[in-house]
Amino acid sequence: MRPSRLLLMFTALLPVAVWSAPVPEAERVPVDVRRTTLVVRDIDKSLALYRDAIGLKVIYDQKIGGGLDKDGKAAPATVRLVLLRANDDFIGALGLMQRLDAPEPAQPVNKRPMAGEMIMVINARDLEERFARIKAVPGVTVKTAPERIEYPAPGGGVIPVLFSAIYDPDGFFIEINKIQGAPAGTTTPAK
Repeated sequence: MRPSRLLLMFTALLPVAVWSAPVPEAERVPVDVRRTTLVVRDIDKSLALYRDAIGLKVIYDQKIGGGLDKDGKAAPATVRLVLLRANDDFIGALGLMQRLDAPEPAQPVNKRPMAGEMIMVINARDLEERFARIKAVPGVTVKTAPERIEYPAPGGGVIPVLFSAIYDPDGFFIEINKIQGAPAGTTTPAK
């Protein structure tokens, strides 16, 4: 069934809001980036940021890895793993893993991310309102409060972004941004 001309005219008047969408079938590759897992010292402190302030949804929270000791008795779990998601139930999940059998050393904070480290980028449509909750989380260090920057766009022009950057309680460098134009790799502007 083809859409009616009236429906097409009506939908053309609606604001376009593109946040994530599957890649067209002809452009797909046989790989998905399923999850990135951060090894943290205290999952509950991390949840205060990622779940409570940023707004990701917990989809898994388990203690795992205990098994049996040499006498066949149940050994305590060695890891707690929490998985969080944004708007997709399969790709792009964030894992938080805490070793329960050995404390993790503190990571230096306020240093420039180097090779072998990661930078996570999160897009928040309500960054202006959400940032106050993010910076209030104990252990979070603000590197850059929200400010407008421009990235070069493929083929010319710019991609305007409300950019912010923080260090989470474990020293991971996290950008929390709001795209204000067409994201790289798309042709539809974000609203």
